[in-house]
Amino acid sequence: MKLLRHGPAGAEKPALLDSDGTVRDLSGLVADIGGDVLSDAGLARIAAADPKSLPEVSPGRIGPCVAGTRKFICVGLNYSDHAKETGKAPPEEPILFMKATSAIIGPNDDVEIPRGSAKADWEVELGIIIGRRAKYVSEDKALDHVAGYCVVNDVSERAFQSERGGQWTKGKSHDTFGPIGPYLVTRDEVPDPQNLKLWLDVDGVRRQTGTTANMIFGVRHLVSYISQFMTLEPGDIIATGTPPGVGLGIKPEPVFLKVGQVMTLGIEGLGDQRQQTIEARD
Repeated sequence: MKLLRHGPAGAEKPALLDSDGTVRDLSGLVADIGGDVLSDAGLARIAAADPKSLPEVSPGRIGPCVAGTRKFICVGLNYSDHAKETGKAPPEEPILFMKATSAIIGPNDDVEIPRGSAKADWEVELGIIIGRRAKYVSEDKALDHVAGYCVVNDVSERAFQSERGGQWTKGKSHDTFGPIGPYLVTRDEVPDPQNLKLWLDVDGVRRQTGTTANMIFGVRHLVSYISQFMTLEPGDIIATGTPPGVGLGIKPEPVFLKVGQVMTLGIEGLGDQRQQTIEARD
């Protein structure tokens, strides 16, 4: 299934995209796409409904594809070809950092360029959405705790990330730096998350092209690994790293985002995003 949330920010309603590409309202079945709805039983309840019996809606704004996210966990340098373009050795264990949940926006919402920014950058990533509590989970059981997958743009400010002291989080957490969606695609529709193509354009110029086959640490390993350090809860998001082609890695000179540009990006089978960059608001 492809599940989504639509409506004004903070007042989104649950919906699904049926096989004909029609958006169907789920408000009569579930309160939102989050919490217990993300469990196998919750998703089965939605799957059992006849889509044609659900009201058709014109979605307007598409919101973040999951509600109630408490942790937004990111994995750094998780593509062998991206590590190479940065000049760094592939990590021996996953590099983890956090992105503030206040950065989460819809897939087509505007992205703010922070005040004082000189090195705003893009990163298309596969997102894992947790469906069932995971603590000390083995790799062979890891996917049992995954509700589904989504597109993530891990927008970054490289100077804030690497030149302002401390951890990477400050360069990753500005408001609007976490577009997710348009859909939560349930795991049954993604039989092999390690065989998905990713891409990202800036102003129509292809910047990133990659495949999840080049992830150093795959989905099963990441869910298991992270669950050794913290309990993963329904609605938590894991952004799994980005392929090569980020602005920081462009030769001979890096290229960074400015106000008035457009990012378009997507992942095979998971949908597309489009964001325009704007000046930061108060």
